[in-house]
Amino acid sequence: MGSVIRGGHIIDPANRLDRIADLYIEHGRIAAIGEAPEDFREETVIDAGGQIVCPGLVDLQARLREPGEKHKGSIAGETAAAAAAGITTLCCPPDTRPVIDTPAVAEQICHRATAAGKTNVLPIGALTQGLQGEQLASMQALHGAGCVVMGNARHAIRSTLVQRRALEYAATLGLTVFITAEDPWLGADGCVHEGPVSTRLGLPGIPECAEVIAVGRDLMLVEQTGVRAHFGQLSTARAVAMIAEARTKGLPVSADVSAHQLYLTEMDASDYNSFCHVRPPLRSQRDRDGLREAVASGVISAICSDHQPHDRDAKLAPFAATEPGISALETLLPLTLRLVDEGLMELNEALARLTSEPARILGSDRGQLTVGAVADICIFDPQQHWTVSEETLISAGKNTPFLGWELRGRVTRTLLGGRTVYKI
Repeated sequence: MGSVIRGGHIIDPANRLDRIADLYIEHGRIAAIGEAPEDFREETVIDAGGQIVCPGLVDLQARLREPGEKHKGSIAGETAAAAAAGITTLCCPPDTRPVIDTPAVAEQICHRATAAGKTNVLPIGALTQGLQGEQLASMQALHGAGCVVMGNARHAIRSTLVQRRALEYAATLGLTVFITAEDPWLGADGCVHEGPVSTRLGLPGIPECAEVIAVGRDLMLVEQTGVRAHFGQLSTARAVAMIAEARTKGLPVSADVSAHQLYLTEMDASDYNSFCHVRPPLRSQRDRDGLREAVASGVISAICSDHQPHDRDAKLAPFAATEPGISALETLLPLTLRLVDEGLMELNEALARLTSEPARILGSDRGQLTVGAVADICIFDPQQHWTVSEETLISAGKNTPFLGWELRGRVTRTLLGGRTVYKI
């Protein structure tokens, strides 16, 4: 007994598929596209007429707040929001409480995600014990417990020698390292981009060079160690240019950007809007334009949510005292579709930044609609408009600067392993 998604516009960037066709599912996997497979017994029909059928989205950075901060969110609640956003696979950074530096913590997260049954959750293993940047974590054991990549979140490894040893260890195991680049001294006390706006507001700034210097150091270490490295949540045009140069030299590096960095700039924080307090900070218009160009060219091959749900109190203090971060799962797809509306890229290219490209970075076979692949599928209505509000967001976090924005593109159904986990 199987399911058929009938009459949808199938877009699968991994296989360069872009046509209206029926898609058949059996035993949780894609059985055929176009013609029904032999002996197929139809049990469920999903009408996708006028809608886009694409691989489930893959989000490289989303905090679920569990374990450790359940007052901000939970694995069950945030993965339900992810399913509503069409996301079927997401990566959870290691800065949970306790840190993901032991197999027990990684297994606990995987177990709770499996119990929730809404989204595949891939924990990112810590590079160093407690993210302290001193002793290396047991990456081999973490990998065995379900951590497909390693990283140190936003906790800088101050010692270049420790950083080198960590990258060498990961390279020996064939693991990809996620790097969030920021010099720990230049950006320590800042909360906005250093420039005219920070001066006018009287707020401590984080200079562009805090990211650029860190990217430069880490690129040298990547060249030295040969490790596969992914630079996450880049925010400056100069850092992107360095990544582009490294790629032309053949270094095994990739990069992503948070969706909000493609729209907002330092000017959006000029009225002390704490919803615009993010890390890395919103940069200049020149940086935003550079990030957009890099997404269009493929230098930045993935767009992530960098989801960070907060309780209300976390954003009620004076700007510098508030906690950084945006609740961003449910705006990931429509903000990316907006890039298509603005002529920056074609629809299949935009969907590649959310599906096949992030899956490739993870070394995963998700993010595609190949026959035989697991049926993780997102169906969305590209013409449906909706307004971002506290009522329309399923996430426990309502902290987004996009409140009140009218966006195009609404997920109508999400399938995980052929099973419907969300539908309108």
